[in-house]
Amino acid sequence: MDPTLKAQFDETVKSHPIVLFMKGNALFPQCGFSARALQLLQPLGQVHTVDVLADPAVRQGIKDYSNWPTIPQVYIHGKFVGGSDILMELDQSGELQALVAAGPK
Repeated sequence: MDPTLKAQFDETVKSHPIVLFMKGNALFPQCGFSARALQLLQPLGQVHTVDVLADPAVRQGIKDYSNWPTIPQVYIHGKFVGGSDILMELDQSGELQALVAAGPK
């Protein structure tokens, strides 16, 4: 992985409590999974979004960074959480709110 891109991802996920790497942006999600992830996260606080469609290097790079093959990808307090399906499961169990409320570790 490109060290500059890795440093960019490190900075992004550590600088914001909730980061969503998604297709599109908060105003115009470009896929249903990204829209659903955003919908689950927005009630929990400020969501920093990164549009992976804007840069092919970011789109592939985030998959390499997290070792996760799909978009969207969610980071909470600097830790990789997963994609849309995992977010839904965490939301239904109440764990998603707890993760955000717990703060950085």
